[in-house]
Amino acid sequence: MRSRWSNREARRAVQRGRAVHVSEDLSLRIYSTRILGEDPELVLHGGGNTSVKTILPDCLGQSTEVICVKGSGWDMSRIEAAGLPALRLETLRELRAVPEMDDVRMMKCLRGALLDPGAVNPSVETLLHAFLPQKFIDHTHANAVLAIANQPDAGKICRKIYGNRLVIVPYVMPGYPLAQVGIRQFESQPDAEGMILLHHGIFTWGETAREAYDRMIRYVAMAEAFLRKAKRKHSGPWRKSKELTFTDLAPVVRGALASGSKVYRRWILDHRASPLIREFLSSEKLKRLTGPSVVTPEQVIRNKPFPLVTSQPGQDPLSWGKRLRLDLAVFQKRYQSYFRRNERKSREKKAMLDAVPRVVLVPGVGLFGVGRTAAEAKVSADVYENSISILQDAERVGRFQSISEREIFEVEYWSLEQAKVAKGQGPALGGQVAVVTGGGSGIGEATAREFAKAGALVAVLDRDSAAAVKLAGEVGGIGVSCDVTKPAEVELAFRAVVEKWGGVDLVVSNAGAAWQGKIGEVGDDVLRKSFELNFFAHQTVAQHAVRIMKRQGTGGCLLFNVSKQAVNPGPDFGPYGLPKASTLFLLRQYAVDHGKDGIRANGVNADRIRTGLLTDRMIRTRARARGLSEQEYMEGNLLGQEVKAEDVAQAFLALALAKKTTGAVLPVDGGNIAAALR
Repeated sequence: MRSRWSNREARRAVQRGRAVHVSEDLSLRIYSTRILGEDPELVLHGGGNTSVKTILPDCLGQSTEVICVKGSGWDMSRIEAAGLPALRLETLRELRAVPEMDDVRMMKCLRGALLDPGAVNPSVETLLHAFLPQKFIDHTHANAVLAIANQPDAGKICRKIYGNRLVIVPYVMPGYPLAQVGIRQFESQPDAEGMILLHHGIFTWGETAREAYDRMIRYVAMAEAFLRKAKRKHSGPWRKSKELTFTDLAPVVRGALASGSKVYRRWILDHRASPLIREFLSSEKLKRLTGPSVVTPEQVIRNKPFPLVTSQPGQDPLSWGKRLRLDLAVFQKRYQSYFRRNERKSREKKAMLDAVPRVVLVPGVGLFGVGRTAAEAKVSADVYENSISILQDAERVGRFQSISEREIFEVEYWSLEQAKVAKGQGPALGGQVAVVTGGGSGIGEATAREFAKAGALVAVLDRDSAAAVKLAGEVGGIGVSCDVTKPAEVELAFRAVVEKWGGVDLVVSNAGAAWQGKIGEVGDDVLRKSFELNFFAHQTVAQHAVRIMKRQGTGGCLLFNVSKQAVNPGPDFGPYGLPKASTLFLLRQYAVDHGKDGIRANGVNADRIRTGLLTDRMIRTRARARGLSEQEYMEGNLLGQEVKAEDVAQAFLALALAKKTTGAVLPVDGGNIAAALR
């Protein structure tokens, strides 16, 4: 455990705070909280909390003794002053005399003590921070400490390592119960420099931010040193699946999870296969270590009480998919039994959460984090991968022992913790993965932006890799260099998308270019080039997409950028219009052949859109071919308005959302009766 403290950075933090009227105490609290949060060996994704006792003016300008404590849901590594709400310390300390307090009353009391009534909810550990007398208090879920604190004889091991320098507190439900037990334990050992919460984490404190931080680093380092002395216990060899790869299996996993949801939704996957995970999946202890168990109470909020452990994949992904769905059914029955068994013992009625696993362990393949968004999937994977490290270390020094199933249930269904991850209704395309070809500019760029705005994860494919990567960065997606006329590049591009998110739901086959010439005079080479890009590339893209969609078994949507040229050819434009007419019938063939798979195929017939394809030079050429001015050409429709790339993007989005429409072609041309499909 390495100290990240820098006196120079601490001074800079104070200077930055002074510039925005933040006190020195609070500035140092922000600084030390961030460096704690930046270390994944200490905290992950909103875990842990910190506090400082100081003096601040109330609404009347009167100096008031307060405690600034981390707000619920804030990430320590990115905390700001707003993430450390101030509460009246005297009010909180009076609560120690209250013999019992439920969560609702506790939160009302905490909010009533806030200096700013509009501030974020303070941490559920606020009362323990308030009852303890020290100025600066740090709390983390340090990996090394948890490996020791989750042992049957954890108290004895901690005494062996720390002597009387730390208070040892048996597991108690976080919140008010822990505050009462923790302060009583501290008062029996008032000279201690910190506190080990068995099955939970570690507290350290000091009169300065540096003192509290240094103690955290020192005591975690002592736990690490103890672990290093333990003999390494290796598991069996990694039984890698030789038949199938991650990209073969991810769509199958994704489809099974969707079919197992009462409320149909598509899930995002995050795959991990580090040496540590491989060793864990090969362990003969896998069944025992996968639960119900948690290394710290908050883990259950991210990972549920146990993961889905699947059977070893074989050669056929669809056959394995059938076994996977059986494994999922067993998981869900197990979760439902867990819920009923523990809900009966609860004081109040609880509604069961969804029974979809947040972690899927596939022997020979690795770990899949599962989430409604890419961020959620990453958190699930991060937390469980970190837990595997703790489990392995715990087994090195003894035998891992979790809190009980009942105690796990109390935290999972604790309203104060569920509030951290509660989600309302998601965006229209939430959880869906979209691929947009020719996505670096023009209609493709506009469509990528529109789909991302609607909640989709967007893969931008383009020959111009710099443009693809730039746009992807702006919309939170991935950019992939891809020439769609080269099947090998298309295959690699789709593999990259599956590796990133687990599958594909929407494809906008948009890439194209316009060749001109009189059809009776144009050379075959021009026609062949146009057909390669404006027809065969659409077929290549669609085939790869359909292969993935069929493995998912959740349907999908193919969207083709056709053109009004497909039904209303213009003079000297045959080399472009002929393959586009073929693409029109291609989308209809996909609708006919794959409707039974739940795959929709629709298209847009756009006309006269300023893009890299329809350049200013081409506009002049096409206007002359029709005997029009450039403005007349661009506004030559029933509405008398120029149609833009954003208008086409909105049409693609409408078709993506039209769940019972297939084989349709939507004109986006401002009104052109000659091109109307009637």
